[in-house]
Amino acid sequence: MRKSFLLTLLGVGLNILPNFAQVKEASLNIGIGPKVKMLLSKMTLEEKVGQMTNLTLDAISKTDAAGKIVEPHQIDEDKLKEKILKYHVGSFQNVAGHTYDRKHWFEIISAMQRVALQDRLKIPALYGIDAIHGVTYTIGSTLFPQEIGMAATFNPKLVQQIGGISAYETRASYIPWNFSPVLDVAKFQTWPRIYETFGEDPFLVKTMGAALIKGYQGNNVGDKYHVTSTMKHFLGYGAPLSGKDRTPAWIPDRYMREYFLPPFIEAVKAGSRTVMINSSEINGVPVHSSKYLLTDVLRKELKFDGIVISDWMDVRYLYTRHHVAASEKEAVGLAVNAGIDMCIVPFDYTFYDYLIQLVHEGKVPMSRINEAVARILQVKYELGLFERPIGSPEDYTKFGSAEFTAVNHQAAAEAITLLKNNNNILPLKKSMKVLVTGPAANTMRSLDGGWSYTWQGDQDDKYAADKNTILEAIQQKIGKNNVAYEKGATFDSLQNVNATLEAAQKADAVILCLGETSYTENVGNIDDLNLPAAQIELAQQLAKTGKPIILVMAEGRPRIITPAESLSSATIMAYFSGNEGGNALADILFGDVNPSGKLPFTYPRNANALVNYYRKNLENGNSDDAHGYNPLYEFGFGLSYTPFRYSNLRLDKANLKDDESVNISVDVTNNGARTGKESVLLFISDLYASIAPDTKRLRGFDKIELKAGETRTVTFKITAKDLAFINDLSKPVTEPGEFKVQIGDQTKNFNYQTTAPFKPAIDGKL
Repeated sequence: MRKSFLLTLLGVGLNILPNFAQVKEASLNIGIGPKVKMLLSKMTLEEKVGQMTNLTLDAISKTDAAGKIVEPHQIDEDKLKEKILKYHVGSFQNVAGHTYDRKHWFEIISAMQRVALQDRLKIPALYGIDAIHGVTYTIGSTLFPQEIGMAATFNPKLVQQIGGISAYETRASYIPWNFSPVLDVAKFQTWPRIYETFGEDPFLVKTMGAALIKGYQGNNVGDKYHVTSTMKHFLGYGAPLSGKDRTPAWIPDRYMREYFLPPFIEAVKAGSRTVMINSSEINGVPVHSSKYLLTDVLRKELKFDGIVISDWMDVRYLYTRHHVAASEKEAVGLAVNAGIDMCIVPFDYTFYDYLIQLVHEGKVPMSRINEAVARILQVKYELGLFERPIGSPEDYTKFGSAEFTAVNHQAAAEAITLLKNNNNILPLKKSMKVLVTGPAANTMRSLDGGWSYTWQGDQDDKYAADKNTILEAIQQKIGKNNVAYEKGATFDSLQNVNATLEAAQKADAVILCLGETSYTENVGNIDDLNLPAAQIELAQQLAKTGKPIILVMAEGRPRIITPAESLSSATIMAYFSGNEGGNALADILFGDVNPSGKLPFTYPRNANALVNYYRKNLENGNSDDAHGYNPLYEFGFGLSYTPFRYSNLRLDKANLKDDESVNISVDVTNNGARTGKESVLLFISDLYASIAPDTKRLRGFDKIELKAGETRTVTFKITAKDLAFINDLSKPVTEPGEFKVQIGDQTKNFNYQTTAPFKPAIDGKL
């Protein structure tokens, strides 16, 4: 960064700091609680409702006569002053169109805070951004694998490190609030937001989610290197009945508590300070109007005391989409009384105007307004915004550094999952001639996915031009002379097939890169989980050449690939693995990295066989049903270039009693000739229960690294609480009986015994 640029930025900051020094001096040695109470007592209703209002950056940006954002982007000073000085708007979010460099982010945040200091009470503004796999909207940031790739690492320590780096670079963009992590349990494989989640298993989601939150927030969310996280989307968003985004779900309370609530319980324990709400409706009730979920469950049961923020326009949608409110004004009342503290409006003053009217009419109590605003002020104080409204450019010398890139490469390498390796065809020799083909081979969009530089990630190839696509990484790895390239197909149509087949004939192996381009939210909705026919046909045509096919899937959800996968010699799941995904994949293909990823979801074999691994026994099929559980690859599956052997599974007691724990140990041996990492997964099955038990559930995991020939003992500690399920009264219960432990190919049973009186979960009546 040029010295003159630093001085310019610091000059802007210095214009702000004297005013903030006055605020800081007046509140020295006062705890945050009394500060909030003191400030709240000085506020008018209008100032309070302004704090509850969140607008998009578009609302304070310069536009042309047609209303289009002027490029390059500029803040409209008059609009900004109106928003803050007249309407007292307390927070902003998003971007106006595309990504910005750090200099422009500094200008945006500085302008906001400068105007905020001109308001009567000098309350700093709060800015939020969707930095879901790195700082999405800042040029030069470190874009990690999407959450689904993070999950595939089964490495919480690495995910916490990712969170710390993402927080650092978010603060380096002068933004203190991150709309992440996504804690939705992804139940339906067609859902377009699967890649934003940690997968289908509640234990994996809650463990990785808590790790990411701890990385974001650190030991002090208010220091200059950390941000507040946002749990999203509360609750049940990952189970739409249609499999499409923002469509209704039907989830019984017991089922909700068994599968969807645990990640949020863990996230609250981890200290997350804000939560964003599910845009859809559950059992006919939009979550934004559900007092049961937002107040009774989130506030009273989970004891969450941070900010509850709506998702984009979702309060208005109670009227225009859900039709549970007869007017937009009624929608505002429903949402705020249900428990919404802050509304992403996001463009106008409707929420502000209607809420003030509702308070005057007695339809929203003043106590509810005070409650919401106190939470908002509390978080602003916790973030240190009153003392440090913006950061200093000099504090972030590691932004986009080689150090951060190395962690990104490790994350991608540990995420990428080897699913098939017939006759150990992988790793390939670097002297081989290869054809790289397929629609995902030469685009960063299939590595980064959505929420990358832009909302849909559709400008990745521009903003990540200095990163390696899969093709470029392979060329760099073995030399351009050993690599031929033909696209072969777009994502939905064949292209230059004859040239592609001719190139395949001259190659020793074909690296076929299929999958999806970038997308998110409704734009990613599909009517057919099958991979588009053109991509399958390309695989079938290439198979006729007789050359071995290395099938690489770069995708955000498990599209059906069975006809193509049956023709491959090796299959690799690359997910949306981020800016280092191409390099990590090349390292794996040619043996410089030993793969260690495992699937965080069940990969279906057929488009209408969408069952999660923790299925019920009825879904397993029987002698009269040839269509039972039979996925292409099961949750937790993943190969290595070295074989691992599990042995000597043992429990320190055969009978687990109340207030006791059982230690479960297994020996893991690297039987191969090279070092490898292995995720050791503990599954436990409740063999008989008053509510039909899941076939098995993940109850623990640990990732270890073993040298060739090395053996290590891995131990898990399990209590009765870890074995509990939610009964028909929506209460957690562990019933006495027999349980089966499974780690790798090892199994062993134990019994749980209780001295407490046993009451069945169901009384037998219909």
